[in-house]
Amino acid sequence: MTPDQQRETAVEAALGKLDLTGKVALLAGADMWSLPANEDIGLGRLVMSDGPAGVRGENWTADDPSVSVPSPTALAASWSLELAHQTGRLLAQEARRKGAHVVLAPTINLHRSPRGGRHFEAYSEDPLLTGEIGAAYVSGIQSGGVGTTPKHWVANDSETDRYTVDVRADERTLRELYLAPFEAIVRKATPWGLMAAYNRVNGHSMSEHDELNNRVLREDWGFDGILVSDWTGARDTVRNALGGLDIAMPGPVTVYGEHLVNAVNEGLVPEETVDALARRVLLLAARVGLLADAPAVVPAEQLPAPIDGEALVREVAAAGMTLVANDGVLPLAAGLGSVALIGAAAAEARIGGGGSAQVFPTRVVSPLEGLRTALPQGTALSFAIGADPNVHLRPLAAATQARFLDRDGGELGSVALPDGTARWIGQLPAGLSFEGLAAVELTGTLTPERTGAHRLGIRGVGSFALEADGEVLFDGLLAPEGTDPAAAFLNPPERVFELELNATAPVALKLRYLLPENSGFAGFGLVSFLLGHGEPIGTDDQLLDEAVAVAAAADVAVVVVGTTEEVESEGVDRASLALPGRQDELVARVAAANPRTVVVVNAGAPVLMPWREDVAAVLLSWFPGQEAGSALADVLTGAAEPGGRLPTTWPATEADVPVWEVAPTDGRLDYEEGLFIGYRAWQRRDGAAPAYWFGHGLGYTEWSYEGLELRLLAPASGGADPYAGVAEAVVRVRNSGARAGREVVQVYLCPQDGDVTRPGCALAGFAVVTAAPGELAEARIELPLRAFQIWGGVDGWVGRAGDYQVRAGRSVADLPLSVALEVPLPS
Repeated sequence: MTPDQQRETAVEAALGKLDLTGKVALLAGADMWSLPANEDIGLGRLVMSDGPAGVRGENWTADDPSVSVPSPTALAASWSLELAHQTGRLLAQEARRKGAHVVLAPTINLHRSPRGGRHFEAYSEDPLLTGEIGAAYVSGIQSGGVGTTPKHWVANDSETDRYTVDVRADERTLRELYLAPFEAIVRKATPWGLMAAYNRVNGHSMSEHDELNNRVLREDWGFDGILVSDWTGARDTVRNALGGLDIAMPGPVTVYGEHLVNAVNEGLVPEETVDALARRVLLLAARVGLLADAPAVVPAEQLPAPIDGEALVREVAAAGMTLVANDGVLPLAAGLGSVALIGAAAAEARIGGGGSAQVFPTRVVSPLEGLRTALPQGTALSFAIGADPNVHLRPLAAATQARFLDRDGGELGSVALPDGTARWIGQLPAGLSFEGLAAVELTGTLTPERTGAHRLGIRGVGSFALEADGEVLFDGLLAPEGTDPAAAFLNPPERVFELELNATAPVALKLRYLLPENSGFAGFGLVSFLLGHGEPIGTDDQLLDEAVAVAAAADVAVVVVGTTEEVESEGVDRASLALPGRQDELVARVAAANPRTVVVVNAGAPVLMPWREDVAAVLLSWFPGQEAGSALADVLTGAAEPGGRLPTTWPATEADVPVWEVAPTDGRLDYEEGLFIGYRAWQRRDGAAPAYWFGHGLGYTEWSYEGLELRLLAPASGGADPYAGVAEAVVRVRNSGARAGREVVQVYLCPQDGDVTRPGCALAGFAVVTAAPGELAEARIELPLRAFQIWGGVDGWVGRAGDYQVRAGRSVADLPLSVALEVPLPS
């Protein structure tokens, strides 16, 4: 038998040994992250883990760190399928180290509006780029024997009211935009799972959407993996089962279990439906090597060679950094006498966005540390904060001790923590149990570096008592805003207290947290709070004045600006695209003091840059992962090429943004713009252009586009693979600069039939090439059948024969090469 047949046989054998209760037991979490084992059928415990930008494992705590990789927007900005695949391999390696069998990733929702608060966790505004990067990432993870769940299926493109919002979109818009990257990943990479979104689509919750789950996903596309709910997203026993939801997470309290047994006994759900759900769960277990007599898809002896995580993270971060403007100041000249580095994010880079994509990194290299190491000896490096946009205090930067206490104050156990962050979900360290736990006490010693007014803060939800050297600073309740339990966990309230401290004089701190009767996350334990600290740093005006003085005295000023966790995070959309705090003022004043000002934008999604034409260079670093400072220094000094090209369009003003609304009205969010989001919408706007178009990005050399040739491939039949090539574009580009470089060659398909319901030009393919100075490179890019099709409703995908312009270049707005193509497709 083939391995597939062996797995199928083992699945059927295991299923045949189970009664209804046993089958139902497979369909819900035993706890926060795992499915239960069943020794009677040789089934092991299956562990899932969050993982878009690092695999957390079962412990979301600072004492169990993970390799933090660049944000998905940074990865997509590389336009590199090879780096996406390698990143996936690294995450599989991390998953195995953490004991996880399924990574809850990638996030492949689209950048419908730049206000989407979670766009840093998704790839692009373009479905083709999203699907290609996502497929490479999935295949990379699964090549390491670990499953994936591309998410959030589907139309979870914003965060406002995400649990209840009803997204309304016509069938063509769904098929050509929002379903498209999922379809590409399912057909190309065969993911072993998908995650259902919280939201509704056209009136039906995605965890119970029969049409999309059973008809489209399984029948049309042939998907044979599991569909797992987003956490707490399964709400109705019968509708979830009939709608094709295989796994309800987390457990142990779910809509399945005894509720599903009763529904079958009452005739509301056929037992054959339960069989189908259980069969897919067992197949997943077989694929990852957790079912007896079933060979894993990737046996242990065939696992890929180990990857150097830090080196890969550094490479990916540099490859994604996108240089959108440069007057020649970059790369920094070798003979510089002095560099001024400015910005709060320069000393403490934001390496990732907030929410389930967040991990505790194994280490963090700040831009200050990275540049200090990279600059040649004799180059002076000065630093100033300039403007601090952070609303909340950072965790106390000192080792702490967490004591776990019972209701009588007795100690159940303790654990050392690297800083002031206390977070455990579902399980506690050192074998402790939530049963009997009444309080967690955090103790540590603060040794101030400066004399003055220090700030101490509590961040969390619940009852807290804070003491400093025995003095009680707070004893009371911190209550959340709103009713979203995830938002309360991800963006909890904070109380801040000032106290005068002397430098080097240690202060004993104690913060006690009382566990509530009900944590808000039914069925599993949760402890999450933070003891924060802030040194005295001066007033805002003093910080700005200091930055201007430092910049004026330097040969080059590098200003690092960015968003904060309040602006870009799971659970909240953006109210504005402006940089928070006084960062725009900081850039303007520094640029006025030093015309050789480089601005590094440390953000996961577009921000407004009113100063962009007044500075010497603008470099987008995205959220670059734990090697942020090293990768940034590589790019600034020219040791690495800024390889990024924009995966999404950056607007110049909010008023020009084509799709702005992300908040539902009366529970509905209408995608009334249809197919026209991102660059597809910008192409139709008269008199308004973005700051930087989709695909834009500069390197450190020049490229000449010298030729474009097309050839038709074998004619496509109606039942052909939609990703098979209809035509091949051969694009010749020459490195006409003075140093080796990397170019992303982009090909767009522009229909000439005057059909205003179709985008003017849409990305049809791309390739990355490298060349030495003067060298010619050739990119061969297949244009897939799907690029020549539209969704025709009852007719399905309809090929559009006729005249097209195939254009090639460096962005959707810079396409110097064009060739006419007549496609003889059947109508």
